Amino acid sequence: MIRAIALLTALLAPTASVAQCETVLFDEAEFTACAVDLSEADVRLFLRDGEGAVFGTFGRVEEALPEGRRLGIAMNAGMFHEDRSPVGLYVEDGEQEMRIITSDGPGNFGLLPNGVLCLGEGEAAVVESRAFAEDPPACLHATQSGPMLVIDGDLHPRFIRDSDSLNIRNGVGVDEAGNRIWMVISDQAVNFHHFARFFRDHLGTPNALYFDGRVSRLHAPDIGRSDLGFPIGPILGVVVSDEAASAGDG
Repeated sequence: MIRAIALLTALLAPTASVAQCETVLFDEAEFTACAVDLSEADVRLFLRDGEGAVFGTFGRVEEALPEGRRLGIAMNAGMFHEDRSPVGLYVEDGEQEMRIITSDGPGNFGLLPNGVLCLGEGEAAVVESRAFAEDPPACLHATQSGPMLVIDGDLHPRFIRDSDSLNIRNGVGVDEAGNRIWMVISDQAVNFHHFARFFRDHLGTPNALYFDGRVSRLHAPDIGRSDLGFPIGPILGVVVSDEAASAGDG
């Protein structure tokens, strides 16, 4: 039986409609899921500082923000090479650093279909990579990763319910209207099938994208969490004002 019990809720802005995290028990594993309302939240991708060096950590991203701004919810957002450059498509503030990759290959990224998170003004979409390449949407920010977790309401066809490949995993899903994203990390090691079902069956997201496993990190200061580990590549984050952050702390 599927069990989904909300255990903890914390606001990351003055109103719950902007951003909200909860820890959920789903099929005997805990997940932390953060919902972000794109109509009000300032959501961006971050990779390099003004000198061209990869940020690598949530703290370095926050240090680079203008005075009066802080980093709210954030997580690693796509697979990266040893130098932490993106494996697939990467667009930040409308500037493309890496092209889209549509071929299959080794590892999770090449487990087709994979996909792209595309962020526009107040809206988002998770788009299968080959469909994206054929008719590229306008993205202010975009990051490619893989595999897709949920594809138009269906789980990725290669996922196995009883697979013993277990990891801490993170990813992103977009609601049907395209104006809310869910940033999710498993707090226990789970397989792909379990992780994907959380997006489809608990969150109801018709499309969701895997970001990574083992190196998965979540920064959610208002629930007292900022995961540590070796430096990462692309980062998806919500920028908030000092006032909003202080309200969340309270």
